Formats: sequence, C-alpha cells, structure tokens
Amino acid sequence: MDGYRHRIMDSLLAKKLQAKGAVLIEGPKWCGKTTTAEEIAASKVLLAKTDAKEQFKRLLEIDSDTALSGEAPMLIDEWQTVPKLWDAVRYTVDHRRKMGQFILTGSAVPDKDAEKEREHSGTGRFAWLTMRPMTLSESGESNGSVSLADLFAAPEKLFGRNSLKLQDIAFLICRGGWPMAVGLPEEAALEQAFDYYDAVTKEDVTRVDGVKRASERVRRLMRAYARHQGTQASIATLREDLKNNDTATLDDDTIVSYLEALRKIFVVEDMPAWNPNIRSKTAIRTADTRYFVDPSIATAALGMGPADLVNDLNTMGFFFETMCVRDLRVYAEALNGKVYHYRDKSGLECDAVVHLRNGQYGLIEIKLGGQSLIDDGVRTLNSLAAQVDTSRMKAPAFKMVLTATGEYAYRRSEDGIYIVPVGCLKL
Repeated sequence: MDGYRHRIMDSLLAKKLQAKGAVLIEGPKWCGKTTTAEEIAASKVLLAKTDAKEQFKRLLEIDSDTALSGEAPMLIDEWQTVPKLWDAVRYTVDHRRKMGQFILTGSAVPDKDAEKEREHSGTGRFAWLTMRPMTLSESGESNGSVSLADLFAAPEKLFGRNSLKLQDIAFLICRGGWPMAVGLPEEAALEQAFDYYDAVTKEDVTRVDGVKRASERVRRLMRAYARHQGTQASIATLREDLKNNDTATLDDDTIVSYLEALRKIFVVEDMPAWNPNIRSKTAIRTADTRYFVDPSIATAALGMGPADLVNDLNTMGFFFETMCVRDLRVYAEALNGKVYHYRDKSGLECDAVVHLRNGQYGLIEIKLGGQSLIDDGVRTLNSLAAQVDTSRMKAPAFKMVLTATGEYAYRRSEDGIYIVPVGCLKL
C-alpha cells in the first residue's frame, strides 16, 4: 500500500486539523483510515486490540487526563468501542483550547439517538470526514487528465487520452478500491473483495450493535441488494426479489434492520434525491438510490468476476455506475459538495448531480460507452437542463457523460457537453 495513498483524504485531514480540535474519520473497514491517520499522528492508541482497549478503558475511568495525554495529534482507532471516550475527548478539546488535538477513526457508527447526540455535542469542536475506498486516480488507473474541479469553470477546450479498455474496467469494478488489493497480482487482488464480503456477513454485521444476525440471511439480502444497484428499489421490491431468488424470505422489519446495520458499518451508502427548481409541474421522486460503498461488494455478493461482467453488459453498466459514484463522492466532498440523483414522474432520470456548497452544480450521466449510449446520455442532460428554472436557481455549470470506454475526453462543439472516460477523471 506504500505506493498508493489516499492523497485526497491526506490533504483534507491536514486541513481539518488546522480548523478543529478533533477530527473524526469514519468509513468501511479496510479502506485505509488507520493508515492515513497514522501518517499524521504523533501518538496513537489502537483499540481494535482487546488488551489495549481494556487497559485504555480502565485508565480513562480512573484518570482521563492521563489517558488522553499522548502527543498531539493523538490517534484513537475504533473509538466507538469505548462509549465514554466521546465526552472525554470533547471535554479535553474544550479545556485545551487548541486545534488538531485528536484524530478518531471508526468503522461503525452508534445508534441513531447516540449519533444525533454526538453530532449536536461535537458541533464546533469536531470535524467529520467520511473515507471511502480509493478512487481510480488515487490507485493510479486514471491518468487524471481531466479535473472535475476545473469543469465547474466550464473550459472551452478539453482533451484527455484514455488507455482503459472494457476488460480493464471490469477488473477494476471487481477488484474495488481497497488499498490492500491495489498493486497485487490479478487473482490475489480479486480475492480481497470476497474476503471483505465474508467478514461483513460472518462477523461485522453482528458486532455493530450486538444483535445476532444469521450470516446466510445477510448474504441473501446483500445478493438482492446487489441486483438492485443504481435503482430506487423499495423494501417491498427487495422482499419480492428474495422470494423469487432464494428458498427463504425475510419480512420488511428484518430487511430494514439488516440494511440499517449495513449502513452503520458503511457497507451500503444510498444516494439522496436532488430537488431543484424546475419549470414543469412534474413530481420529483424522492426515494434514495441503492448503492454499496464500493462496486466490488456487489460482484462478490453475486460471485461474479470480470469475465462475467463483460458477458453481461447490462449488469456491468449498473456496477460501473457504482464505481463512478464512489469516485464522484470522494471528489465532491473535497470540493465541499455532495452527489445526488434526479428522477421525476415522467421518467426523466439523471445518474449524478454534483452540487457544491456555493450553489454550483454539474449534471452527469454514466454510460459504458459507444455512440448510441452517449447520445442517450446527451438527450437526458439536455432535457433536464431545459427544465431548470434559471430565474430561481443557477443553470448547470457543466454537463458531462462519464464513460467506461472511448479513446478521448473532449467537449462537444454543438452543445458544450463533456464526454469523459473515467480513466481520465481526477479531483
């Protein structure tokens, strides 16, 4: 992993430490949180080790000042396993009145009430960062010839050359952005996602809140979820899928509780709907779009490899979308933005809207490639842009079709839409 760094997160972490007393980094296990934090920490406590956790817990109860006296910034890994730690760190930050005192990392969030209380009590003292598996630019597969940040300035000219082929993209979907998989021989690299899937279904989904969940039931639900990547599938739809594809089924409450557990350990990360000011009276759909945090979780759940994807381009299209959404989320958050989807009652749908804090936004359609699919994407982008009520909000800063294949990144002269292979994209 030494040669492959979460460069975007490195930079964000350094910036946040200058502005807040403590920074909390959350995200799925194995995505590199601890490694990233260790690069900048001056001291550390790793609570994933049982003996270290018990010792630290006792010390925290007896003398919190001594427990938190490590050199700043002090890294406390898997902080959520010691519930009293949050208040102790908050008190210490208030007392010291200095920036950059603590880095907390965690691969699970508390329950919703504790989460709300934590956010309320942490305001002004803590900065939150969500870490995801690596983007293609961080793992070195994207050459970074096109910057998402630059597109918000709507450049007149755009050029990049893409070297990734369909087979390469299929491999990258199945390998995922797990730091430990990057740079490994192909077979070993692909094995990491299966190991992650096994760990989630056998241990992690129970460990998150102590509720015992049958691993085979979790597997069945993750398979159903994988089949509905990139859609707004309801709980009823997932239940029906389970009924049709597995011998046993789950009731709605069980599905909801399992999905909540998967959300808490950052396995699933659904995308909220974008609600713009539009001219038409068409109702906007508000259901979230279903995504895993990394496309390799979906392929592992379904037991698929790169060759399976190339032989089933329809499925590959959904999983490619998940990979692009992963990268767009990382880039958007570094730009103080978020990623949304758009869908209305008339059937008009846009895969991704990157909306920045300053009100600028870009519309993005995600396609495998080929002229007919690109043309479909262009039509969608132009239709949605035409619906925006520009007397009440800004026009889109840019429109882009993000593709898997294609030799070049370029700007279309007729409508200014950017056609960009993902192998060219960076922050």
